[in-house]
Amino acid sequence: MLFTDIKNAIEVNWINNSKLPNNDAIIRSVLNLSDIDSAEARLRRFAPFIKMIFPETVESKGIIESPLVEVPELRKALNREKIGANLAGKLYMKMDSMLPIGGSVKDRGGIYEVLKYTEDLAVKNGVLESYEDDYCKLASPAAKAFFSTKKLHIGSTGNLGLSVGLMGKAIGYEIIVHMSSDAAEWKKELLRSKGVIIKAYEGDYVEAVSKARAESEVDANGHFVDDEDSKEMFLGYAVAGKRLKKQMRQQGIVVDDKHPLFVYIPCGVGGAPGGITFGLRQFLGDNVHCFFIEPTQAPCVLLGMVTGLYNNITVQDIGLSGKTHADGLAVGRPSAVIGDFIKPFLTGIITVKDKRLFDYLRILWESEKIFIEPSSCSAIHGPVCWSHSKEMDDYLEDNNLHRYMENATHIIWATGGGMVPEDIRQELLAKRV
Repeated sequence: MLFTDIKNAIEVNWINNSKLPNNDAIIRSVLNLSDIDSAEARLRRFAPFIKMIFPETVESKGIIESPLVEVPELRKALNREKIGANLAGKLYMKMDSMLPIGGSVKDRGGIYEVLKYTEDLAVKNGVLESYEDDYCKLASPAAKAFFSTKKLHIGSTGNLGLSVGLMGKAIGYEIIVHMSSDAAEWKKELLRSKGVIIKAYEGDYVEAVSKARAESEVDANGHFVDDEDSKEMFLGYAVAGKRLKKQMRQQGIVVDDKHPLFVYIPCGVGGAPGGITFGLRQFLGDNVHCFFIEPTQAPCVLLGMVTGLYNNITVQDIGLSGKTHADGLAVGRPSAVIGDFIKPFLTGIITVKDKRLFDYLRILWESEKIFIEPSSCSAIHGPVCWSHSKEMDDYLEDNNLHRYMENATHIIWATGGGMVPEDIRQELLAKRV
């Protein structure tokens, strides 16, 4: 029945029966807290350099982070009769759409991978004397001359290309972004204006990634930023878990067995939500319940997990189009890193039809005056499902959570939209599917 519904692009709420208690999941994992701590330390080493070259990060002292904001008016709007969410507890939004360089969650993983690669090259080639050196040296003419001989290749539907392209060009790399047909034209034009080379394809994300990988393999000075199979990107995303815990503590938000936390994250190839989920479970344990949200026409991670084929099956294999107005989620094949690795940490996956995205976009704007991309709006569907889904109600019953839902915290992860031009925003707010 579940597979049939997926195949027929029917909205589903899948609860993952392979989720393990946190201690058991961690024992199975090849990554751990020390890996996340190491990634965060690297980001701090680069902070003075980032502060120097990106003025928008001066206030945060070069740390690329987003605010956590309560959205009580959105909660009221969702609870009204039209949507009927009947959501208990408090509703928050993690504003990765406001991340200061690329305006999306991809700033976490994409920029981290660029920085890790840059650090390795710099120390190996004497641009930096050691990992304790002054990283502001990377802004020197000599450093830029060195990095100008290197290339970064990336396949993207848009946001990852922005993150890698903007940071990579600031360091001095030649950047080649291979973009799928789903990529928004304004994102291509923005990158071209920064000197990034854009190679556009008529095919989907899988084709763009394949072309980028193939081209980098024959480029002696090229490095492929692999959104499908990168441990480094995954760790960049995972740092979010540690930082969110600190933000919640600062805001007095309690997470324990009587105060559950539910997090809803839009999912494309799976790297970003996978890394965030891993980080959240590492730092908040069994009291955080993470859901991925995917479009009904491109539920690649759900399909991979349900069939057990992971990245060896595409949504096109079962007759789905892989096409969606949620351009960042228009992915037919999931990441090779996610699948079996993240399954012990994940609560479930929810799918949503495109027609809801623009309704949620308008409701968010009208209630909170917050704009995010349609792909980000998929996460708003997560908290709506508690009152409409037997599977999710059963999950609460099985985990003895019904009695604590008034104490619950719900976080919608706003993954992008901060850089959308005003004219495009108005078009999207008026759009109906």
